Amino acid sequence: MQHPDKTIDGTWLPWRIGRGRVEGDAAALRLSFEATSAAHYTDAEVHDYGRDRRFAWRPPLRLRLRARASHPAAQPNVSHNASALLGTAGFGFWNAPFMRTIQVGRLPEAVWFLYTSPPNNLALVPGMPGWGWRAQVVHAHRWGAVAAGIPTLAAMAWARVSGNEAPAARWLNRLTGAHEALIGVDLTEWHTYQLDWTADAATFFVDGTEILRAPAPPPGPLGFIAWIDNQYAVITPRGMFKSGILATGPQWLELAGVEIGTITQQSSCATAAKATSWNDPAAPQPTAPAACAPGMYPATRRCRC
Repeated sequence: MQHPDKTIDGTWLPWRIGRGRVEGDAAALRLSFEATSAAHYTDAEVHDYGRDRRFAWRPPLRLRLRARASHPAAQPNVSHNASALLGTAGFGFWNAPFMRTIQVGRLPEAVWFLYTSPPNNLALVPGMPGWGWRAQVVHAHRWGAVAAGIPTLAAMAWARVSGNEAPAARWLNRLTGAHEALIGVDLTEWHTYQLDWTADAATFFVDGTEILRAPAPPPGPLGFIAWIDNQYAVITPRGMFKSGILATGPQWLELAGVEIGTITQQSSCATAAKATSWNDPAAPQPTAPAACAPGMYPATRRCRC
């Protein structure tokens, strides 16, 4: 059962399904759930497109926040991770393509930090593992993806017959427009994640180090989301498509110091707006630029940098 709550600060909509919980205080926003079974989908999230079903965000834009989780990330190419976070989690921007109430007929678009555990297997980029903690861009809602549809299906059929997945992997990547990079930090520790989303590229940073620069990202508009759930999905070059639900123990994802600001060409916005709440007290506190105005988000100010 879905449990939408009243908006936070007039904009963020907490969304709870099953045993999901959304809790916030002066230190952090926690998305969590207790132990779950494989019979029931559970989700804890916040997003900003629940009321009017319109997406607010376009480039040039910067997202910066601190985050940690209850369990470490599953290791790439290791199918059994007994102590790992299970299901999916993350934060960033997407077009909610699987929500029928949002927009019908839209292919996936996303610019975000994404976590997936086995048995998730999202094989969208050749040579990349199908699960793990990663920076990811997906840009499938474009004419090039439509043109790649039939060749992708044909290549998948050939992969099933011949066992040669390489052509299908390349066509699947053309269809999805995906770019990815794995993130090697400890997911259970606080780290600073930053996304600079411009018309030309989406650039991802972890603790100030660039890990991915993806050309030609989605133009937007997209909606903000942060979540943790117990689902999995499989998409492979051999044409395997399936999804399901995992049994898990108690799990959580915490966010702090969320900042969203507009980037100008004249500045890299090295000092972003100071968060006003949900702010990790251990983090350095930058000074808000004079042009920075209170934003729609708790713990956030929107500014031109």
